[in-house]
Amino acid sequence: MVEDDERQRRIEWLGQVCIGLHEQFGPLTEGAPAAYIPELSNVDPDLFAIAAVALDGQEQLTGDHDHLFTIQSISKLLLYGLALETHGREAVLERVGVAPTGDLFNAIELDEERHRAPNPMVNAGAIAITDMVGGSREERIEGSAAMFERYLGRRPEIDDAVWKSERATGNHNRAIAYLLLSHGIIEDRVEETLDVYFAQCSVLVSARDLAMIGATIANSGVHPVSGEQIVSPRVARDMLTVALTCGMYDYAGEWAYTVGIPAKSGVGGGIVGIIPGAGAVAVFSPRLDEHGNSVRGLRVFEALSEEFDMHLFDFDRPWTRA
Repeated sequence: MVEDDERQRRIEWLGQVCIGLHEQFGPLTEGAPAAYIPELSNVDPDLFAIAAVALDGQEQLTGDHDHLFTIQSISKLLLYGLALETHGREAVLERVGVAPTGDLFNAIELDEERHRAPNPMVNAGAIAITDMVGGSREERIEGSAAMFERYLGRRPEIDDAVWKSERATGNHNRAIAYLLLSHGIIEDRVEETLDVYFAQCSVLVSARDLAMIGATIANSGVHPVSGEQIVSPRVARDMLTVALTCGMYDYAGEWAYTVGIPAKSGVGGGIVGIIPGAGAVAVFSPRLDEHGNSVRGLRVFEALSEEFDMHLFDFDRPWTRA
């Protein structure tokens, strides 16, 4: 009972922290919504939400926490988990490594020595991972949707306007995909694989959804509400590792050094930070910096890490205590 009371006090305290951070960083007007996908540039730049979910499913929600936006590159982390569960670690590593690049997320480059994509969080690696989803086009989209449904607790909805916009403007990704094909990393079905990839990036989520996804990974792959084992503990560990080292585009190294929380961002404005053994925090704000990361999101996580000892390598981590 004492432990339950302490846990409740901690989640209520985190809620107050999130409210304070929302008030502190709400006035920021730096950055702008992504423009290279035209449909994303139409979003209200002042939307802002913070959501926290503990391992027992308790939630603290602040701001526009129910607003739906496209998941974009955060989907890469989930598809990576699906590929590991379906094909195993060694088969995945044959196509996609785990080395941070320091380059832009859409850089047209491969690991030339081992003929594989550098890591699953850049576009080359993510396209290679999506290619591992088997079946026809419809079966592959359905397989991805079924995975999202297990995390979300509902059938995922795809933003058709964003999906079409990505198809129409995705020639850079086509160049990456054909480079992958030339090295034998993906199968000869490039347009189909890209269509599945654009669909996964166009799935609609809220900040609350992202926090629940992160809490699932933080909970050794067990969904905090349904109790379902979404991915194995070993796969959850691998997902956390690449999130820490590669999850924040070419800002990943500085993020690991200053914030130290496994995380994944997307150009839709979302960031999910995963705190193993405790839960997850998600931020949604469409104003992006030059790396493609949410400006307000970065500030929130920097404050959490600095003020509340949430860096993974802090020696005194009060948020892990029962």
